[in-house]
Amino acid sequence: MEDLSKKVSYLKGYADGLDLNPKSDEGKLISKMLEVLEEMAEAIEDLEYAQDETNEIIDELDEAVLAIADDLYGDDYDDYDDEDDDDYDDFLDDYEDEEYDEDGGDYFEIQCPSCGEDVMIDFDMIDGDNAIVCPNCHEEIELELEFDCDCDDDDCGHNHE
Repeated sequence: MEDLSKKVSYLKGYADGLDLNPKSDEGKLISKMLEVLEEMAEAIEDLEYAQDETNEIIDELDEAVLAIADDLYGDDYDDYDDEDDDDYDDFLDDYEDEEYDEDGGDYFEIQCPSCGEDVMIDFDMIDGDNAIVCPNCHEEIELELEFDCDCDDDDCGHNHE
C-alpha cells in the first residue's frame, strides 16, 4: 500500500503549495485531515504487513500438518493429492469416520449428560478403573452398562437382568 502513503504525501505537498493559512479554519481542517489520512495509511500498511506474516505462518503450519499426516497415515495419505482441498478433506473425513484406533479397539459415541456434547469412547476406557471425563465440560461421565450375556453363570460378572 505504498501507493496510499505516496498519495497522502502528494496531498500534503499540494496543500503546502496552496499556501493555506495554518491559523484559518480551512487551513486547520485540511491540516488535521491530512494528519488523519497519514495515520490511516500507516495503519493500513501495518495491517498488510501483519496479514503477510500471518499468511506465511499459516502456510508453514499447513506444510507441517501435511507432513504429520503423511507420517501418520503413510501410503493411505499418498493416495490423495494434497493440492486438491476436496481430496484432502475427504481423506481427513475417512479417518475421522473410521471408528477404531491403531490397536483395533472400537470407538463409540456417547452424549455427555452435563453439556450435551458428543464424546468418543473406546471399550478400553470402560474396562479401566479411571473415570471417563468429558473433554468439553470436564465433568465425570457415569455409564450404566447392561450386557446381554448368553452364559448361564450368575458369577460371570455380567448383568443378567
